[in-house]
Formats: sequence, structure tokens, C-alpha cells
Amino acid sequence: MSPVIVALDFPSCSEALALAEQLDPTLCRVKVGKELFTRSGPQILKDLHRLGLDVFLDLKFHDIPNTCAQAVLAAADQGVWMVNVHASGGRRMMEAARERLQQHRLNTRLIAVTVLTSMEQADLAEVGLDIPPQEQVKRLAMLTQECGLDGVVCSAQEASMLTDLLGAEFLKVTPGIRPAQSVADDQRRVMTPTMAMTAGSTHLVMGRPITRADNPQQALEQVIAELQVA
Repeated sequence: MSPVIVALDFPSCSEALALAEQLDPTLCRVKVGKELFTRSGPQILKDLHRLGLDVFLDLKFHDIPNTCAQAVLAAADQGVWMVNVHASGGRRMMEAARERLQQHRLNTRLIAVTVLTSMEQADLAEVGLDIPPQEQVKRLAMLTQECGLDGVVCSAQEASMLTDLLGAEFLKVTPGIRPAQSVADDQRRVMTPTMAMTAGSTHLVMGRPITRADNPQQALEQVIAELQVA
């Protein structure tokens, strides 16, 4: 299966579906985030599944263990392929979520967010963590694996470090990926799909390079060709 996850970062169900209908479900999965799910509810999941698309429900659950576990179960009951929690919720929360899936014999992938990419060392210090972000990422990724989860959301720059630390089979789901042909004029530090996969990413979350393209399916096929997956 393709490692590409197309981020449906749209404010409405109709806009998200208009884009999703253009995508070949054998070449990608899709991601539904907080805004789209809050506005559209479970119906968006039903509609995407009807199109044959696997869904990563990106709601980043973070609560007391039982509440988080029940939310993860509710997502899995709706057939999502992957769901995530915040690793900072701790061991008992993550283990409860994983155990709830096992109890119900559900094979939804469960991954955790370590440190939000928007957070810098000063931000961590303000919440009582006087530690470099990369060290906190390592700490939480190791805890995530110990709790039996399938992987983490991380930056592509962290993927190599986490592969060395936790192995190639531990999922590294990485946003901020830009196709090779769109990077030349971008001054930010980004990675191409090939660079990210070489670094250890297992799944690539891509938004605007595909969703804002004149021909989203063609843009997706170009990414697949770049990865030589097709």
C-alpha cells in the first residue's frame, strides 16, 4: 500500500468529498482532522469509507485513561484505519487505549503525538519541561513503544533518530512533505517524499501539494512515481 496520506484540511464535508472523489484509493489514504470532524461529525467517515478510502482520524485524544480509551474505541468502531492520542497523557492512558482495542479485537492502528512541531524549548519550559524538544520526543516515543502502540507522529527530521532508537517497523507518520518539483522556491526546511522515506518515515502526510493542485490525482500519481511505489 502507498505510504501517502492526503490531509483533507477543509472546513466542510462537501469540499473534502469533492477532493476525495478525485483520488484513487489504491494510491493513498486520507486524514481527517479536528476542524473537518467537528463540523461534519461521523458522517464524513462514512462518506470517505463509501469511496473506498482508509481514514486516519487525527483528533489527538488526551484525557483520563478510561475516557481516552472509550474515544479510541468509538473511532475504531467507525472503521477508521488509524487514530492518535497524545503521548504526554502518560503510560496508563496509552495502555488503556491499546488494551481497549485488543479487548474488542479491533486492529485499528494506534499512534501517539510526542511534541507538537510548533513547540520550541521555551514553550516546553513554560509548561515545566526544561528539556530540548528532541530529548522530549525521544522520551515520549520510547514510552509509546513500551505501551504497545504502533508508532508516533513525528517530523521527517526526527524519523532517522527514531528508526535507530525504536526500529524500522515502529511507524513514523510525518507531515510537512513537499514533492521534489515544488521545493525549489520554498525557503523553509522541508523534505521530499524520497528524502523522508530514506530517513525512516513510514507514512507521509501531504496536504496542499495535492489538495490544491489543478489535478489532485495527477499530483498524487507524481508523488507515487517519485517514490517508485506504483
